[in-house]
Amino acid sequence: MIRRFLVLLVLLLPLPAAATVLKVATWNLEWLTLRPAGDPALPPDAKPREPGDFARLHAYAEALDADVVAIEEVDGPAAAAKVFPPSQYALHFTQDHVVQRVGIAIRRGIAFTANPDVRGLDPYPADAPEQLRSGADVTLHLGGTNLRILAVHLKTGCWEVPLSERKLACAVLREQLPVLENWIAARVHDGTPFLVLGDFNRVLYPHGQFLAVLEHITPLAVATAGYRNPCWGGRFSTFIDQILAGGAAKQWLDPASFRVLVYRETAPVWRERLSDHCPVMVDLKLPG
Repeated sequence: MIRRFLVLLVLLLPLPAAATVLKVATWNLEWLTLRPAGDPALPPDAKPREPGDFARLHAYAEALDADVVAIEEVDGPAAAAKVFPPSQYALHFTQDHVVQRVGIAIRRGIAFTANPDVRGLDPYPADAPEQLRSGADVTLHLGGTNLRILAVHLKTGCWEVPLSERKLACAVLREQLPVLENWIAARVHDGTPFLVLGDFNRVLYPHGQFLAVLEHITPLAVATAGYRNPCWGGRFSTFIDQILAGGAAKQWLDPASFRVLVYRETAPVWRERLSDHCPVMVDLKLPG
């Protein structure tokens, strides 16, 4: 009888609370638009998707099954809704007047607040012939925990060379870097866990200058660290799509959960009909 009482006592002890997993991803959808071919807003080499292409992308979004997805090169909510149905995801986009906008798809049921766009990531004057993308900034309300998310699409063309290179792309990236620094510094100041994710158009080597500048403010977890990119058969072996976690979120990021959703289609034509980027994802184990 005593032995049975002790067993029951153990079974009645409260179990430790299980951590809640939040799956986050970033996906550059490469000129995703509903505009027809020849639209003056599109470059000549941008080929609008066919209905079947949207269906395939939607199927990949379902397979991705992420809670939060930073999306780049998307022509606003109408195009995004073909991939992330509004019945399943809330769609937040920057207010930029460009085709390649940055947005965030957030699973229905996750409360969030939209913060002002990070406009400083477009350093060009308003009347310049080329405009870059602002950052999309939201705060997720996850029970008693807030998580600040900044989705970005930085200047292309300065992928691996030193930032000091005398080329326009590197000069622009040098102007964008302090904007990220200031945003991260503000999160450190207010004590909010945060993610910066999206198409950085930059390889983040462990001791590279770009990452060192950001980590001078606070240590960061880099989800892609130590991995090779299998997208399109490893055509681009290093990652330029990045997920960075800082503050308390640095401890939440589970490096072993990092995944790349690789397309089943392998013929070169599918890089235009799907995207030249594959979605990358990682889990955050939130305190529960």
